[in-house]
Formats: sequence, C-alpha cells, structure tokens
Amino acid sequence: MKNIGIGIVGGGYMGKAHSVAMQAVGSVFETRLRPVCEMICTTSQAGAEQKAAAFGFNRATADWRELVNDPAIEAIVIASPQETHREIALAAFDLGKPVFCEKPLGASLADSRIMVEAAEQSGLPNMVGFNYIRTPASQLARDIITAGEIGEITHFRGEHTEDFFWDADMPGTWRTQGRSNGTMGDLAPHMVNGALALAGPMTSLCADIQTVHKFRPGADGKGRETVTNDDHGQFMCRFENGAMGMLYFSRVATGRKMGYAYDIYGTKGAIRFDQEDQNALWLYKGDAAKDRSGFTKILTGPEHPDYLPFCQGPGHGTGYQDQIIIEAHDFLKAIESGTSIWPSFRDGMLVNQIIEAAWASSDNRSWVSISDF
Repeated sequence: MKNIGIGIVGGGYMGKAHSVAMQAVGSVFETRLRPVCEMICTTSQAGAEQKAAAFGFNRATADWRELVNDPAIEAIVIASPQETHREIALAAFDLGKPVFCEKPLGASLADSRIMVEAAEQSGLPNMVGFNYIRTPASQLARDIITAGEIGEITHFRGEHTEDFFWDADMPGTWRTQGRSNGTMGDLAPHMVNGALALAGPMTSLCADIQTVHKFRPGADGKGRETVTNDDHGQFMCRFENGAMGMLYFSRVATGRKMGYAYDIYGTKGAIRFDQEDQNALWLYKGDAAKDRSGFTKILTGPEHPDYLPFCQGPGHGTGYQDQIIIEAHDFLKAIESGTSIWPSFRDGMLVNQIIEAAWASSDNRSWVSISDF
C-alpha cells in the first residue's frame, strides 16, 4: 500500500461527501493507494479549521492556492462553486496533480473547453463527479444495454426532478441567481450524463426552459428579489443511433425528493429505474412467455457492479454516500494507472455542450444541432 495526499477545495454539501469518501474508500475497496486527507479549503480560515477537525484533515486553509501548491498534496478534489473550477483545475494541472472536479465541469462551455485542453495536454488523470450513474443498478443497466439484452434502443425518457424550491415563499439564495446555478446548471447535467451513458451520443434537440417563481423573498426575509435563473426545463432529442428522447429537469416538482429516473425502450425489451428506490432495476424481456410477461424487479446484490465491497447481502442496498465512495475508488484507480476513467473532463464538456444547445434552442424556439455549439 502507498499513501497519497488529498486536498479538497470546498467544505459544503459535496465537500463533506468527498471527505467522507476519501476516509472510507481504502477500507471499503481495499485500495492499494490509501488517501491521506491532508488539507481542506473553505472561504474562511475559521470555517476551514472547523471542517478540518470535523472531517479528519491534517490542515486547513482559506486560500485554494496554498492547498494546490502544497507539496504534500498529490491530488485535488474540487467541490467548490462552478465559477471557481477552471482556475483551480488549471493550477493543479500546471503542477502535475490529477484532478477530480464536481459537475458541472465549468461554469460555461468555454470554461469547460479550456479545462479539457489543459487536462489533455497535461496527460494527467482527470474525472468529473456524476455520481448517480454509478449506482450498482445503473451500472447494471449499462451492462444489460451493452450486452444487447433489450435490443436496439428506440426511446429514452429521463428526468432529474426535486422540489427544494417548490414554495414561492422560500427566500432566494445564491442558487436563484445566475444562469449556471439554475436547474439547467445544477440538476440537468446529471440526467444528460445519464442519457449519454445509457443511450449514446445526442445529435439534436428542441428545448423549453422556464422560471416558475420569478420573484422570491430576499435572503434576509425582507423585500422581494428577482430570480435570475430557471426552475425547470425539458427537451426532446434525437440520439446518434436514431432513438428518440425526452428529458425533464425541475427543482419545483412537488413531492419529488430525488427523482433521477429513466425508462429505456428497446426492440427486445425495456428498463425502468428510479433513484428514490436506487437498489432496484426493473427489466422487461420481450421473449418471455405470455403468462410470464411483464417487468421483473431486480434487487441489486453482490453479483452487481461495485456492490460487494459495501455488503455481502443481496437486497440490503447501497446509499448516496456509497456513490461518492465508488467515485473515489475510480479516481484512485485512474491515478494508479495513469489513465483517466469515465467520465473524464471531455465527457463533462459534452454535457456542457448539450446544456448550451438547450439554452439556445429555448431562446430561439427551434430545433438545434448539438455539433453547432
């Protein structure tokens, strides 16, 4: 075994998730590379020190440059707002350090392209955090599709729906300001990545994006402020293989808590999945006897991808944090092999490209070719 110094930029929701993952991944997967949580960075020194003590880091800083430049830190995890991603990643690559970056890769398609160029010129392992597609059930879905068990895909329906902003009286936050922080920048990338992973490349789309609650109470509870980004959006699309698609994303989908869900129809069968029941995959085989025809519920277990390291019992299940641990394992494998593992920065850029195309389509009220962006 060999230790590797890890630095994490960001101590919020995802910063904590990645910190926990780096503490656990060595034991869960019995990795040869063993992460050492060396330094964490947040926006204030006092906050960083508090997070370091809570999450088990050796040191703390309020300056990401100090973290990136520290010789004891050999790999970087970026879990800070997307407006910061480009500068941090470029600095890390300049110093020869592999980078794991939370989605979306860049705050814009232009940012993402610059980051991909830097990553590929460096030759260093790079990875983007699309955690939901890494559940054992969704990995199984990919294996079933690749094996041809449901034939050629004819239609993909996907959604990422939540309701954390359904209430118009909920005060505005940073999430209600700036296009990159809206639903198309926050939730949509997950399902776009999922669609690409399961159904293949997209060629064209026609989108409609909307702000439902155009005004919210101010963050201090006083006055009203204008919401400057989107609450929900949808698009029809065509895939390179000829399949049709429909994707929907929302932060105002009342009742939905983690609605990362998809239905995939093929010429020989179909697949259904819902993240709110993340340990089950529903499979339909068209060649089943008529008196046995219908969707079968498959409970994930030790035979399925990345399940056994967590639990030896089928049906016992994995959870959200386990998805992040799986990502950490893949990132360590990439570092050990010196080769990027899907999804790389280029894969993240393709998601940004599709989101950019969706905005243009919605603004112009027309179908667009994704290759034009």
